[in-house]
Amino acid sequence: MSSVVLRNGTVLTMDGRQPLVDHDVLVAGDRIAAIGPRLEVPEGTVEVDATNGIVMPGMIDTHRHMWQTAMRGYGADWTLTQYFVWYYLEWGKVFRPQDIHAGNLLGAAEALDAGVTTTVDWSHGLQTTEHADAAVDALQAVPGRFVLAYGNIQDSPAAWTATPEFRDFVSRRITGDDMLGFQLAFDVTGDPSFPEKAAFEVARELGVPVTTHAGVWGATNDDGIRLMYDNGFMTPQSIYVHAATLSADSYHRIAATGGSISVSTESEQSAGQGYPPTWAIREHGIPVSLSMDTSVWWSGDLFSAMRTTLGADRSREHMAAHGNNDTVTHSSLRAEQVVQWATMGGARALGRDADLGSLEVGKKADIVLLRNENSPAMFPILNPYGHVAFQAQRSDVDTVIVDGRIVKRDHRLVGVDLDSIRAQVSGTVDHLRAQLGEEAWAKGMNPDVPESKVLDNPYTYTEYRGDTRTSV
Repeated sequence: MSSVVLRNGTVLTMDGRQPLVDHDVLVAGDRIAAIGPRLEVPEGTVEVDATNGIVMPGMIDTHRHMWQTAMRGYGADWTLTQYFVWYYLEWGKVFRPQDIHAGNLLGAAEALDAGVTTTVDWSHGLQTTEHADAAVDALQAVPGRFVLAYGNIQDSPAAWTATPEFRDFVSRRITGDDMLGFQLAFDVTGDPSFPEKAAFEVARELGVPVTTHAGVWGATNDDGIRLMYDNGFMTPQSIYVHAATLSADSYHRIAATGGSISVSTESEQSAGQGYPPTWAIREHGIPVSLSMDTSVWWSGDLFSAMRTTLGADRSREHMAAHGNNDTVTHSSLRAEQVVQWATMGGARALGRDADLGSLEVGKKADIVLLRNENSPAMFPILNPYGHVAFQAQRSDVDTVIVDGRIVKRDHRLVGVDLDSIRAQVSGTVDHLRAQLGEEAWAKGMNPDVPESKVLDNPYTYTEYRGDTRTSV
């Protein structure tokens, strides 16, 4: 790799230092070699002009169902129940390995384009290991950093983690590659028989984290947290996604065992998992990361995540104050904090804070330059944290560096064949429309959920019925 220097930017190191104005960042190989004004650089160093721009760590998304990206926007008017019905009960099973591949390719390219240099692929559409191979093939075809969170909503966690095919996949594909991490992805229904226990034991044996949708209204709640805790499966590596309907008791258990929470504010606001819980998480001192969930509904960039998270947290704070005939005079959640959650928060959740998430000499060179000389929204930059959280857009991502390699330059992806991805995604859309038929395809965008399909929980491998709601 040649060296790269980003010149004269406002540098957000995210390591506790104040923004560094008119500073350079030098990359040598896959590492940050120096940060300072007017750096001397080796001959042949690639120069990137960061004047009037913001240089920051690559953003980290800790929960995105990338296999669904080929259906971008299809479920814009869905509720969470309609999502469960469509994917879990009706049509998720018609996705072929090549459809997983197409969705992952598109989702991976989209992430890089928006300055998300590390993405957790919460891949719960892996019905077979052929699907899993297709998912990994796609991730490794795009020059980003990814974590495969292996899941299968069409089978019980205890069943799919016990197959020899799954073990063979792990031995073949999970090789310690720095660019491809690994987690197990499954949810805990709260069934007192704890049918997910065997899957947790597999994760412990493999030495890999579990990421789980916790605190999701009508599906996963406090009972699941208690089962995990009582059986010793809550660890500092555990990532609890949403965590929006948990009690203080559950938050205490998460805090005591050192886990983190991935907040998907756009998802929680729109789909109904529960009110985005950042206010409660902060009260319990639990680490936070941000995520976008799925492009079936929402945007795939963390600018949206930061913006909506600030809005939701502050809205609740104002509402609570007004209910007490009071007024908020100082915002509790600040712009710098959500930028921290989008960078170091994700790195800590993944156990990568020693080498990712901040701009420090010796750390991995995962770097984003926000700069757009053609946009009146990109000047003046007075409060750079506020600018990232409220003003910047994915179109302002000028340059992206991953592992020392330039993967986006002058607002264009490098080494990504969008025409090929478009063709593969078109093939998946054609396949899905043919499987559903035109009437069902059209109705799926605004479905009526049959009464028989309104479930207490969406998991077909257990008859457990929780107490959050009843079937109709």
